[in-house]
Formats: sequence, C-alpha cells, structure tokens
Amino acid sequence: MTSPVIRRLAILAMAAAIPALPLAAQELRIGLASEPSSADPHFHNLGPNNQLRRNVFESLVGTDEAQQLTPQLATSWEPVGENGWQFNLRTDVTFSDGSPFDAYDVIYTVCRIPGVPDSPSLFTTYTGAITGFEVPDPHTLIMLTAEAYPLLPTEVSTFGIISARANGVDGSTIAFSPEGCGDLNYPATQAFNDTTAAIGTGPFLMESFRRGEGIELVRNPDYWGEPAPWERVTMLPLTSEGPRVAALIAGDVDLVENPPLQDLERLRGDETLRVVQGISNRVIYIHLDHEQVPSPMIRGVDGVNPLQDIRVREALTIGINRDAIVERIMGGVAVSAGELLPPGMFGAHEEGDLPPAVFDPERAQALLAEAGYPDGFGITLGTPNDRYINDAQVAQAVAQMWARIGIDADVDASTASTFFSRRNAFEFSAYMAGWGSGTGEMSSPLKALLATRDPDRGFGGTNRGQYSNPAMDDLLTEALRTVDDDARQELLRSASRMAMADFAIIPLHYEVTPWAMRATIDYAPRADQYTLPYDVRPAQ
Repeated sequence: MTSPVIRRLAILAMAAAIPALPLAAQELRIGLASEPSSADPHFHNLGPNNQLRRNVFESLVGTDEAQQLTPQLATSWEPVGENGWQFNLRTDVTFSDGSPFDAYDVIYTVCRIPGVPDSPSLFTTYTGAITGFEVPDPHTLIMLTAEAYPLLPTEVSTFGIISARANGVDGSTIAFSPEGCGDLNYPATQAFNDTTAAIGTGPFLMESFRRGEGIELVRNPDYWGEPAPWERVTMLPLTSEGPRVAALIAGDVDLVENPPLQDLERLRGDETLRVVQGISNRVIYIHLDHEQVPSPMIRGVDGVNPLQDIRVREALTIGINRDAIVERIMGGVAVSAGELLPPGMFGAHEEGDLPPAVFDPERAQALLAEAGYPDGFGITLGTPNDRYINDAQVAQAVAQMWARIGIDADVDASTASTFFSRRNAFEFSAYMAGWGSGTGEMSSPLKALLATRDPDRGFGGTNRGQYSNPAMDDLLTEALRTVDDDARQELLRSASRMAMADFAIIPLHYEVTPWAMRATIDYAPRADQYTLPYDVRPAQ
C-alpha cells in the first residue's frame, strides 16, 4: 500500500502539471496582515490559523460570509431524540492521500482536540458538549450531548477534520470518551508545519508552510466540490502596513488584508485597484486581572489588586473615549462597542439597547477616590503590535486616557506570538486583544472570555483575566441547552448584560474590515474577517 506521504507528494506533482490557465487565473498572491502561528488545524484557536486551515481541512458544516451555516462535509443535519444531532455525510469525499472520508474521521478529530500539546487556546470550547457518538453507517454520524444542545451544528463549523487512516488508525475501533480516547496515534504539530501531516479534504493542498517567509497552496485536483479558481496561492506575511500596501501598488501581490486606514482614500481613487469592507464579528477588548493578588503589573497599591473592586473597573471603562479612538485612531473604520458582539448578530442587543459606556473622566476620578485610590495607581497595558488594526496605537490612546483620570499607565507592546505566550502565562494585569465569534453568536465570546474556567465543559478557554460569576455561568449554561431560538437569545442577552454591568471586561470597538485588491478580482467581505482564496474570484 502506498504511504500517505508518497501519495500526497504524487498529488502535489499532479497539481503542478495541470495545464496552464489564462494568466489571470493561474496564481493568487495575498499579503497577510497577521501570520498563522502554526499549520496544525487544532493547535491554536486564532483567526489567522483558522483562516489557513479552511483552505486544507474542512468542517462538517461551513459558513458563508455572513456566518450563516452551509453544508460542507455534511450535506444535512437534524436533531434526533432529546440530546442528539444526526449529520448525514458526503459519500464522494476523499482526503488528499486518497483515503475515503467517513464518520470515524470526525470521531478521531474530536478525540485529538483536547490533547494537542502546548496549545495556547484549545478548540475544546467547541467540542466540550459532545459526550458520545453513534455510527449507524459510515456516512451517518450521531453526536450525543448530555442534554439538548442547539448550538452543536454551529460549533462543529469551527474545527477542521483530519484523517484517521492517514495516521494509521482504524477509526471504527475508537472507544470515545470525553475524558480521553486512549492511546491513539495523533500527528504532532510539527508534522503539520512541515506539511507531512497536511492531509485534508479542502480545495487546496499545502505545499509549504514557512514562518516568516510564506505559505504555498496548490489546487487540489481531487476536490469533491467546484475546483478552486487558482492553480497556486501564495500567502506572504506582510505584517507592517507600509510594505503591505506598497506590495499591492507595485503589483507584487494581488490582494492585501487590512490596508492602512490612512491609505484607503488613495487606494479607492486608483482605477487599477478595488477596496471592499464590512463590519466584522471581532470585538477589540481589554481584559482585567480579577484573580491574582498581587497582580503582576500594578504598581503603588501595597500588594492588593485594585481591579477586584467594581468601582475601579467602572472607572477604567468610562475613562476611555471610544468615539475618539474610532474617529482618530481607526479613521472611522470601526464601531464603538457596548458588549462583545455587534448588533444584528444572534444574542447581541439591538442597536441602542446596550450602548457603549459613556466617556466620563470626572466620574471616573470620583470612583477611584471612592475606592481608595484618590491618587490612582500604576498599571501596564499589554498588547500585540501586529495582530489587530492599529492595535499598538489604540493601546497607547487608552493609556493616555487613563493617565488623565490619574492612572499611571504605560504600554507593553510585542509581536503577536510573544504577546500571546505572555498572556497565556498570566503576565499581564490588563491586556488588549480581540475576539472574533467563531460561531457568529454571543455564546462564543461569553464561553471563551468570561465563563468560569472549566476545561471539561469547554468554558473559559481564553479567560486570562480569570473572571468568575456563577450567576452568569448559569444563564449561559441555560442558553446552551435551550432549543427555542427566542428564549435562547434572551438568555444570552441577559448573560451579556450581567457581565457588562459587572465591568468584567472592557469592550472598545468592533473592527470594520477592509481588503484592497487588483480591480480584476473581487471578494465579498466576511464577518469573520477571513481571507479565503477559494472565494476570491475574477471580477465580472
């Protein structure tokens, strides 16, 4: 039997030998604003990683540009019994090593996710509800949960499926348990990074993944769906704004993410280029340390943690002028945030019902004095400087605004990889980051950022502020088992209102995401901010 690696190399050679297409459809070159930290589809629940994996590893359920569910490896799904969902799988799909896709690959994938070594942010947020599987036949899969769980089809859209057979595992023999599936042969993260384990069902094959240099994808000639419009895709990490837009103007790339806001007007005026943009599901927020005493980056407080006082948290929240940040730092390409998801998305409040905190520096100073800090205290705000739109500039603006209410604030900015490692080690008392709702609804940020940390339930996976509110957890838990959409939405809104009233986290703004590209191609803006080469099309 031909080994998976040899089979995959043969397919890459076949892809390279595809007859030449017209020049416009041969190669797509993309300038990335943020670089993936790994090619492992389960290593890091992070936007750039999730974007990359969708090209190679597909989900049971897909999402369109508005994050509405669409069939992918499953053609349909429906609830069965009181606590199950049946997924009817495609019968014509093979992995890129030639092995057939079936229900056992899904089980193998869910088994792997909780145990990925050194993961900065596991996907257990989206698999924690699964308690068991039934396989009536290889292309019919029933997922079981402890109780009714209406979000399961949405949650399985967030992770990619890998092959059991390609890793020498007979999936039909797996004894699944939420506590672990035994000693299965899982590929190492490095094997994905060197592409030997990059065996998926997606429209592209991963030819190379080189941190700091770029990613090469080639069209999958055996893809079950419509062939990709591009024979080859090159994704270059151009994390500095100037070089990124310069590469587009010079013709070195065909499309760039997040063109510099100050250049948008000039780019729109160039007839050879096109700019598209749309509001995203990504909120930029500040997380506060609710747990550590003393807190590591707070000064002048005699060993206490002032962030445990709701008056201090409120002062920091209303001491930020969001509208000024949107106008002056973001150039209007953002919307001030009052909670963790913008209006119009499931579980978020309607426009005006939960508005952004009103900037009130005088009240902020009074609250600090009332809490026992009339002269303020010192704090360092951590932030990445190459992950979100104008991230370091936004953090500097926040620090300056806090200084005006008596907080001696400074900024510790670092590259995304360094920042996330330090954040995950709980080094910061306050840090700025972003969260894009992988599910397109409110349970995603609530579960990940604010729910009490509980790995077994998939709660609090990115709750590095260690906030804990049992009453909010109860509302969220009830929402996650409520089938009626209207009732579930109101429960999510109630949980969000409770967290905002507690100033558990400080939402700043929702990003409005722009893309700039050659006028000969087009792309529909996505709420999840992903740049998916498969959906980049020659302009009509």
